[in-house]
Amino acid sequence: MHRPTLADIARAAEVSTATVSHALNGTGRLSESTRRRVRETATALGYSAAATPRTRTIGVAVTTYRKAWNYTEVAYFSRAVAAATTAAHARGYALTTLPADRVTEDTWHGIAVDGMLVMDSTPGDPMVRALRARGIPLVFDGAPGDPHPTDRWVDNDHVATTHEVLDHLTAAGARRIALQSGSGGEHYARVVTETYEAWCARRSLPPLVVPFDEYDDEGRAFDEVLGRIDAVHAVYDPGGRQLLAAAARHGLRVPDDLLLVCASEDPGYAETEPPVTTVTLDPERTARTAVSLLVDLIEGGQAEGRRAEEEGQAEAPGQVLVPAGLRPRASSRRRVMY
Repeated sequence: MHRPTLADIARAAEVSTATVSHALNGTGRLSESTRRRVRETATALGYSAAATPRTRTIGVAVTTYRKAWNYTEVAYFSRAVAAATTAAHARGYALTTLPADRVTEDTWHGIAVDGMLVMDSTPGDPMVRALRARGIPLVFDGAPGDPHPTDRWVDNDHVATTHEVLDHLTAAGARRIALQSGSGGEHYARVVTETYEAWCARRSLPPLVVPFDEYDDEGRAFDEVLGRIDAVHAVYDPGGRQLLAAAARHGLRVPDDLLLVCASEDPGYAETEPPVTTVTLDPERTARTAVSLLVDLIEGGQAEGRRAEEEGQAEAPGQVLVPAGLRPRASSRRRVMY
């Protein structure tokens, strides 16, 4: 396949080769619109720059939403970033945490990293597109939105975990379980929702999916379903507290009237009233495994990659699974009345 040259990019972008060189290298006195147009053209043509000097720096970014939000306030991401930092330092690399809202192709053409750990990447991710064009090694936390044959990623078995949660609630007496899930394109929410819907179909039950809103502190999204359900599986960290708030407003008791399981790494759920059953996705193990895989790609070795795969469970080519875990507490256990 023909490798695009600077002249090819210049013709496609209708500029000079000198302008292309300045745009791709961050030099010269170009307008931002011209620099962006040239870089976007280079990406569209599949241009990959020549090897750049090693920085011994790994980047980490959460690219699920193209807006400013502090993902380090979410327990999963804060624990994953902390573990990734420790793992990177142990291998002699710095780790740079990148802001969530800087997901434009122009930005990623100039970021100086040897590799990138990408978390919750959705289809059409501009960062992934730009870094692939530069030949930057990528490892994903969660299945990539746009899979590539060379991709490597670390994930949980969300199908098995969802079945475990639903069976746990059923064994505790639940007969009408609602799922609170996201509407974004990330692999996690999509797989959990599809698994829940299939589980309901096998039991001839209509699925009840409650939309997740991170700002819904009072759990208003539950108002329409609370009279029709006896259990909730919330797939995001705030969902458990939102359901507790909604139940309190409606005079319902957890677990007597409603059972609850929430996917969360927040230790505070052990102290709520009642303590909430949680699902841990083990972000520390996931991050350590992902960093080992990434350094393996950067350095071209195999030993660390094998050790990373041993820490999880190798499944499909490029994929390593880390077990999730159910932590039963009072919110999913019916109280025995004497």
